[in-house]
Amino acid sequence: MDNTKYHVTAENARAFVTAILKGNGVGEEDANTVARCLIEADLRGVDTHGKQGVLDPKAQPILKEITPVVCQVDGQNSFGFVSATLAMDKCIEMAKVYGIGMASIKHSNHFGMSASFVLQAARQDMMSLVFTNSSPALPVWGGKSKLMGVSPIAAGAPGGPGAYPSCWTWPPPKVYRALRRGEKIPLDWALDGEGNQTDDPARALEGVMLPMGGPKGSALAIFMDVFSGVLSGSAFAGEVVGPYDPSRQSDVGHFIMAIKPDLFMPLSDFKERMSYLYNKVISSDRMGGVDRIYFPGELEILQQEVSVA
Repeated sequence: MDNTKYHVTAENARAFVTAILKGNGVGEEDANTVARCLIEADLRGVDTHGKQGVLDPKAQPILKEITPVVCQVDGQNSFGFVSATLAMDKCIEMAKVYGIGMASIKHSNHFGMSASFVLQAARQDMMSLVFTNSSPALPVWGGKSKLMGVSPIAAGAPGGPGAYPSCWTWPPPKVYRALRRGEKIPLDWALDGEGNQTDDPARALEGVMLPMGGPKGSALAIFMDVFSGVLSGSAFAGEVVGPYDPSRQSDVGHFIMAIKPDLFMPLSDFKERMSYLYNKVISSDRMGGVDRIYFPGELEILQQEVSVA
């Protein structure tokens, strides 16, 4: 295997990805959206996102307004990036008028880095929550068979020195990345096919991922399935098809919310309070061996700054 690395600028990479997508029938606007999300993920050091399979590159999501503050998007088996971007745009639009906007998304696909949509909201001075379900990768607490997805939770808010989305995830794609690179994984990530802890990504893929935080992580995974799958009308209870399985549609569900942060105080006051929180967090007493404390999402922002420098 040729392990040669080729370094390209973000703009060239974005243009290349856009051209590939357009060459495969994706419309220009959708191609730009997918390319932006993928390149942004790579710049932030989250180079684990992609989709192989049976999604419809030409499909156009359908948005239906349910109430003045609630909408539903039928992804029509299109790119998850496109459905989620459309939903967040509508949530922001609703929140600017009514203070809050919510979207349920059904019949979607893997949407890459959750932080893409959190940042989309933060750039419009909006707080946000982004949920998704995903293909079965981990057991519920006390079980041993795959049932729940790793289902990341993302949240963000404007303020301080910038917007810092908190993204919690324990995704199998990181195991695939370790396998590709010949790297080990932490022992608390997965069990092998015989139920033993393993640092071998190949053996991990024969077994199950482990929920972060034990029973609390398991409960969060179920919670994500309720909001993203049960509520939306998409697949749930272990029936979501993974991004590496081209046999049938993924039928992923998402839940997105945007919140206007100046509902209870001026935006300037909110941002000052966020800045205060940020400084209290990063200046708190450090445990042994820790050189610096980072705010949630800050490491990825710093990585992106280095990547585009």
